[in-house]
Amino acid sequence: MDNKQVADVFALLAKIMDIHGENSFKIKTYVNAAFQVERLPEQLANLDAAGISAIKGIGDATGKKIAELLTTGKLSLLEKYIADTPPGVLEMMYIKGIGAKKINIIWKEMEIESVGELLYACNENRLARYKGFGDKTEQNIKAAIEFYLSRQGFFLYKQAMPYAESIIQILQKKFPSNSIHTTGDFRRQSETLEELEFVTDVSAANIKSFFDEQTGMHFSVEEPGLLKYRMESGPMLKLYCCATENIASTLFLTTGSASFTNFFRVNYPNADLEKSRPYEEKSIFENAGLAFIPPYLREDEKIFELAANNRIPAAITTKDIRGIIHSHSTWSDGKQSLEQMARAAIEQGFEYLAISDHSRSAGYANGLPIERIIDQHAEIENLNKQLAPFKIFKSIESDILIDGSLDYPVEILASFDLVIASIHSGLKMTEEKATARLIKAIENPYTTVLGHMTGRLLLSRGGYPADHKKIIEACAANNVVIELNANPRRLDMDWRWIRYAIEKGVMISINPDAHSTLAFSDVAYGVFAAQKGMLSPASNLSSFTVTELEAYLANRKKTLQL
Repeated sequence: MDNKQVADVFALLAKIMDIHGENSFKIKTYVNAAFQVERLPEQLANLDAAGISAIKGIGDATGKKIAELLTTGKLSLLEKYIADTPPGVLEMMYIKGIGAKKINIIWKEMEIESVGELLYACNENRLARYKGFGDKTEQNIKAAIEFYLSRQGFFLYKQAMPYAESIIQILQKKFPSNSIHTTGDFRRQSETLEELEFVTDVSAANIKSFFDEQTGMHFSVEEPGLLKYRMESGPMLKLYCCATENIASTLFLTTGSASFTNFFRVNYPNADLEKSRPYEEKSIFENAGLAFIPPYLREDEKIFELAANNRIPAAITTKDIRGIIHSHSTWSDGKQSLEQMARAAIEQGFEYLAISDHSRSAGYANGLPIERIIDQHAEIENLNKQLAPFKIFKSIESDILIDGSLDYPVEILASFDLVIASIHSGLKMTEEKATARLIKAIENPYTTVLGHMTGRLLLSRGGYPADHKKIIEACAANNVVIELNANPRRLDMDWRWIRYAIEKGVMISINPDAHSTLAFSDVAYGVFAAQKGMLSPASNLSSFTVTELEAYLANRKKTLQL
């Protein structure tokens, strides 16, 4: 190892020790050692142990560590600290603008252990509540994280959308007589993706000539009928170039998953793809004697049975969402006041708003103690008089505590129109523990909706393990709705379990978990996921009219004798 590498190791050791909140004197010792080593005129590898220890600012103890490093290529003390630090916390060191002391607060006080969780906390306005983190700092950290994540390769569907729209606009402007269509994961509305794929009848030569002139576009691969480009910031681009008469067949072959497409080829060999009409994928399904399968359902072979029997249900759309269930205001960690949230919902055509601020155990999110709940309910009653027929429902996002109980005594829980029960802390659980904790909360008669069922954050944090079947069956037995949290970083419950829930008679609710009026639009991403799970408006709570929701909640309380 040369001096620069040795200095880097000690600088890293000092920073990680600072993150752990270690003694400042020890930290300064290693900072100084890094500084001195980097300035040395002679390579440490040429000195013996005595010579290293004699260097100003090094000393005997640090000299021994340098000798260990030069001899083994490792530093045991650094390896111990690395082993004791969550990988996501170490990753935060690569985010511009977050020093070691801020990382210490983020980890130790906020209990955040990944970059993705930190971004989510920024979106929920949580950092500004801590010493040393103002609104401006929070926004700077958010921007730095987004920049960092844009270079990691995988993207949320919402993040990929503007890139897809931009590429289509650019090519349509340049080649107005040709067509360009999204395909692959993006067309299937996948939650996350690595590539943006397109089908076009522009020739590969013309696209390559055009893209090679564009800044930020880096040529990667060319194969017959296929081009790949990497953008400086954004997903990999894959473009399938074909003749106009082959647009439909190419779209079909590139949209579905491998298992979907292989099943079709094997079981419908007489459906000649080349006989499909240009731009009309429907003709491919007609030739096979199948009902049209929308792109978002082309995941596996199970869908073919429904298509063969013409039983693919009509898709839920954003127009079917009648109100906002699950939102936060400045009473807890939202950006806008309760009145601002309500008036924005009215302007956007919604019939109601369930304000579900955080409960008292959520100190990190300015959760509501009992006296503040009473004050909030008074404001809701006053606003409901002003805003009728629009209605604000009294709700709460109650933390599910470690033992599975909810966050308030019975008399307070009874004061809400509906209660969303969610886990926000103690996420490191076995499947048995997580399942038992969730089921106890589900069995609480005051739980109306189970919020973000697994606690996952896409591309950031896997959800806690839980037995989905047992949880869904418990919701069925206790008349509890399961949330499809529409925040594009959550999309939780997973759409793959929606059909099982519907089979068991469980209602789903597409909820934006909005912490600002802008986040109402996240409903669209929940709808995209719900379409993949074949959710109908009749089985979605947030598709109820205000009158229907009032009746549903009243009947539920009556049935459960609340």
